[in-house]
Amino acid sequence: MPVPAPEFKKALKRLGEAEKEALLLRAVRRDAELYETFRFELLADVSLAQIQEETADRIHELFNLAVSGRLLNRSLVKALRASVQEAARARRITKSKQLEIDLLAYTLRLCLDHYSGQFDSVYDGFYKAVARLAARLPGLILKHLHEDLWVEYKPALDETLNDLHRRKKSANLTFELPRELTIPY
Repeated sequence: MPVPAPEFKKALKRLGEAEKEALLLRAVRRDAELYETFRFELLADVSLAQIQEETADRIHELFNLAVSGRLLNRSLVKALRASVQEAARARRITKSKQLEIDLLAYTLRLCLDHYSGQFDSVYDGFYKAVARLAARLPGLILKHLHEDLWVEYKPALDETLNDLHRRKKSANLTFELPRELTIPY
């Protein structure tokens, strides 16, 4: 992202109120993420919970569209990848790492609740993608959240990790899949 030059800042200060408004509206029309960021920061009725709900709905819709594909395993991998990107987008909009972690946990739960039958498929792409996300989540929790919140995420994440370890494909993973969220004391 480019850093605004001092000349740019001076030119921006010289602009009138109407010109600034027109420039801002034009920029917002071109970039949906910028629009969502300004919407979250400027409008009082847009809350963190609302952004979380909207993003969770988009994630759910991504998986609903994936089910209609001919190659289900590949479609689910694409939906999972897009869901991770949606969670990152929500974090960029709100600057809330906890929101991103909540959305990633929601995505994992969605995969396990509705699409765990695909883990036993001949193709292992979806299982590996879910396992990789599950392996990444403990690090995000320990790195970005306060110590008091670690205990809240532990039971659900431990259940998810145990469920993934019970699958026969867990022995063939090329990366380390933790057995539980280990809380340092």
